[in-house]
Amino acid sequence: MDVLPVIIFLFFVGLVLGLSFYFARKAKTSSGYFAAGGKIHWSVNGIAFAGDYLSAASFLGICGMIATLGYDGFLYSIGYLAGWIVALFVVAEPMKRLGKYTFADALDARFSSRGVRLAAAISTLVVSLFYLIPQMVGAGVLVTPLFGLPHAAGVIMVGAIVIIIVATAGMTSTTYVQFLKGGLLIVFSSILVAVVLIRGLSTTPDQGGKEPFYEYQTLTVQGQGDQLSIQEGDYQVVSQHDYKGTAFVSLADADGQVSWWKAETDENGGTKLHETQYVSVKPDGREWINGAPASDENHLRQVGNLSTIAGQSGPEADTSGVGIFKFLSLISSEDSTINMWRKTSFEADGESLTIYYSEQTSGNKFMRPGLKFKVEGSFVERIDFVSLMLALFLGTAALPHILIRYYTVPDPASARKSTIVAIAAIGFFYILTLFMGLGAMANGVLNPADSNMSAPLLARSFGTLLFAIISAIAFATVLGTVSGLIVAASGAVAHDIMDMFLNIKMTDRQKVLAGRITAVGVGIIAIILGILFEGMNVSFLVGWAFAVAASANFPAIVMVLFWQKTTAQGVVASVFSGIIAALGIILLSPDMFVRYGLDPASAPLNFSQPGLVSIPISFMVLVVVSLATQKSKIPEATVAA
Repeated sequence: MDVLPVIIFLFFVGLVLGLSFYFARKAKTSSGYFAAGGKIHWSVNGIAFAGDYLSAASFLGICGMIATLGYDGFLYSIGYLAGWIVALFVVAEPMKRLGKYTFADALDARFSSRGVRLAAAISTLVVSLFYLIPQMVGAGVLVTPLFGLPHAAGVIMVGAIVIIIVATAGMTSTTYVQFLKGGLLIVFSSILVAVVLIRGLSTTPDQGGKEPFYEYQTLTVQGQGDQLSIQEGDYQVVSQHDYKGTAFVSLADADGQVSWWKAETDENGGTKLHETQYVSVKPDGREWINGAPASDENHLRQVGNLSTIAGQSGPEADTSGVGIFKFLSLISSEDSTINMWRKTSFEADGESLTIYYSEQTSGNKFMRPGLKFKVEGSFVERIDFVSLMLALFLGTAALPHILIRYYTVPDPASARKSTIVAIAAIGFFYILTLFMGLGAMANGVLNPADSNMSAPLLARSFGTLLFAIISAIAFATVLGTVSGLIVAASGAVAHDIMDMFLNIKMTDRQKVLAGRITAVGVGIIAIILGILFEGMNVSFLVGWAFAVAASANFPAIVMVLFWQKTTAQGVVASVFSGIIAALGIILLSPDMFVRYGLDPASAPLNFSQPGLVSIPISFMVLVVVSLATQKSKIPEATVAA
């Protein structure tokens, strides 16, 4: 374990905790605890918005998806940014004008309905928990390379620190933590992109001379089926397996060490074997990697490179420093070839195997949509793509921890100004994610088993200092976002459910105490979920959180603001139908069947993103129920009074 990253990491954590204890004395009232007293300057709030929004999904997840899926990963960046247009023009000023502490304040401003309070509070809790999962998964991912600790230790560490932050000072400390972290994230991401461009591109990346490039072998074989004959090296065929149309062959070398190879038919009808990496779990539970017991020294090799750059390979393909446009044009060239890494798992010879193998694709295919989202496929295959874009576009303006930040500024004009600052900062950062993701793909720093660490591992290829700073900022990113989510959840419980729905009479100090106790409970739940969802791409998980928010909250917000016939019953029905539809589709999706340990092909639905179905359902339910309950609508004159 390196000492420098640990020191810098502890410095950041100490700084964050120091801010929390400093601002704790200003959080004596419920206004101070839940909304920072409404005294935050719009410029500070704008960067804090960026800090809230640029979560683990943005820094860890998107960079990892771009590195492994190319342009399809960048679609998340586009969708996340586009959502802010809706936030700026639709909800920024009305939210500040109508609300006080929570999302429910604005939604219930016209009705004074306990049902709307309860629905909005439950929605806030569901969306916050969904958004918390990827943040906690990201925390576990970060701690493993820093301290050599298991995933669960990182999740518990983040949970404990965040509970201290929120329980001591609430929104004030959360705001300044976000401001600090958002600013540092943009500055050091810019530095990382600059050094990537200065290093240039190579078909044999060696991480600046620190890691020799590993050349994977290809063997020519003769014969078919059980009659395979190896023409090169001293190998013996051990076994063969077909899994979903892909053939894998295990070979034993002269020392008896077993390796797995992917079989492929070449253009002449012959068979070639391509070397892979693999993890096998023995019947006694021991884990082996690439034919030897797993250990600190024996782990999966880092991968990721271009095998040709604009038609060149080897030393002729190496470039020196390149500009941003040259960097993109070289990778996007149809004469460039990207080595993408895939994985598959099956049982063989009494062992559980996970095999990681490379597939080649051209640069222009890597840099256009289609590798993950089938935009050129059938109608059903396009549902995931359209649903995701719809959820990202509408979900931003429906995230509870984003909405409550509008209450921390003094007036509606400040809310609009802080949104504009946030859009500028967030837009610039998302451009950086494209270069960080492509840089990780091209520099041989990817962990084939987990794409979430692409950006920090890219930083490590430039030295321990940059890796330590980037990792510490990434950890602060998780801390800040989780803090905001827990503040939103604690406000929903203490203010909306206990005070407004259950009519529990509390003093201002008791309300703050209830919020702090809730923060502890939500933090513990987040820790458990973060451990259970280990291994999933954090940006993919956040896509689901956006879908739930867009389905449950967005229709209600828009219709309350712009449709006078909206009733309290319509809002309640819309929120619950949005939650149920979105969660139902997610739980029955192929991606969740993988988490259940089942064959994803057996899932009753063949798409995983619910937005295209659940958002229209929520809108339709609100309209139908509102029209059916017009007699119970409170007259506008009464509301105004």
